[in-house]
Amino acid sequence: MIKDLQQKIIDLKKRNGVCILAHSYMSEEICEIADFTGDSYALSVKAKTAPQGTIIMCGVRFMAETVKMLSPEKRVILANPDAGCPMAEQFDIETVEEVKKLYPDYAVVAYVNTTAELKTVSDVCVTSSSAVKICRAVPEKNILFIPDINLGTYVKSQVPEKNFKLLSGGCPVHAKIEKSDAESAKRAHPSALFLVHPECRPEVVALADYVGSTSGIMEFAEKSDKKEFIIGTENSIVQHLQFKCPDKKFYPLSKDLLCHNMKITTLADVLNCLTGTAGEEITMDAELISKAVKCINKMIEYGG
Repeated sequence: MIKDLQQKIIDLKKRNGVCILAHSYMSEEICEIADFTGDSYALSVKAKTAPQGTIIMCGVRFMAETVKMLSPEKRVILANPDAGCPMAEQFDIETVEEVKKLYPDYAVVAYVNTTAELKTVSDVCVTSSSAVKICRAVPEKNILFIPDINLGTYVKSQVPEKNFKLLSGGCPVHAKIEKSDAESAKRAHPSALFLVHPECRPEVVALADYVGSTSGIMEFAEKSDKKEFIIGTENSIVQHLQFKCPDKKFYPLSKDLLCHNMKITTLADVLNCLTGTAGEEITMDAELISKAVKCINKMIEYGG
């Protein structure tokens, strides 16, 4: 049944000129039918260069917005309209504007996991893999980092020459993992390296053998000559690595490291998008795109 659905999707996307993007947190069967798989920003760049005029995003809403901002001439469809991101939606413009008034000489650095509206009041955008590099590169000494306090804390530790103001936001999935969870996993698998995403709490990150983005974690595990790994990010990455590296063992940091917003998108959703019976087309007016894309362009300028 799964193979039949996948073949229908492959046939329809080719016939209709559709590019399918799948975030790394998608299920294996969705990644298998995607044209590109990766983190949110990498997918947006791929969408920009893809020859197809229609893009289906298998991910969450801010990712589809980012694709639309970088490819405004293309039709962008979010595979499941209910797929949101609690971190991206934690703050509104008014809140950030009020904080900016308190810290007028601080550059606003926005994690890509933010809404298009929040990007309009930000100076530069970052990804988890580029945040340290870009925070070092911005000319301002003072940085207001939004919205993830855990990623911000990690960046702050790597860029001590800058002053950081952090807001109390973040990924609820990564943030609920406690130090005791990491200690328990390390006791259960003493030979395994611990690879962790910087959206986790600082006390969890401190126990890691490697800290990096989702793509960074996967690359490290694939290239390492070690054979066992504890994966400190969304549990779909454990599955993907098991497929990629069958000679190695991968263990979840916690059974609770699950993003329900990512998991809501199914293979049937993708098929229904292609038949025009599901999905939501992302529409953004030209003014919003013009204002929001500036911080992304600035990220590209700084080599992000």
